[in-house]
Amino acid sequence: METVLVVPGLQGSGPAHWQTWMQAQVAGAERVEQTDWQVPDLAVWSAAVRAALVRQPGPVWVVAHSFGCLATAAVLAEFRPLVAGVMLVAPADPYKFGVMEALPARPFGVPAVVVASTNDPWIRMMRAVWLADRWGCRLLDIGAQGHINVESGHGPWPEGLAIFEALRASAACYPLGAVEPLDAAQTLLT
Repeated sequence: METVLVVPGLQGSGPAHWQTWMQAQVAGAERVEQTDWQVPDLAVWSAAVRAALVRQPGPVWVVAHSFGCLATAAVLAEFRPLVAGVMLVAPADPYKFGVMEALPARPFGVPAVVVASTNDPWIRMMRAVWLADRWGCRLLDIGAQGHINVESGHGPWPEGLAIFEALRASAACYPLGAVEPLDAAQTLLT
């Protein structure tokens, strides 16, 4: 049985956020909760992601946003055998939070996509491209979409759900733990 873990960013992706909408659309989706959604503490946040991963009975898909992407990245190496794939949407710039050294410097080793916007105030596109390449993720540039949150018009987000379903479908060709060769310059939906 597959589980989908939704890992929000700052403020916890409230009721109007696309992550909340997606969680309701995807069978088996669960939200990773933080003790304080206002304080981006990588050690605390990644511990919550770690605890959620170890509770799952089978393969886990992760759909993360903003600082939640960084918390997810921080634990992926240790849980690679449990993770079926990862969708990182509008990752926060790790240098803005002083956490780059705590994040992996190698590919995740699972099917993954970074969804980025050209005018995201939390990360420049070039940094998103660099992170995608560093982590072995495909990069999906969705144009000028802000931080891909409620403020930028992303409540219900059918396009995001389609990206997630395409990632799951592409990963179905590979056994858990095996990864197709990825090129960060390629897009997921072509």
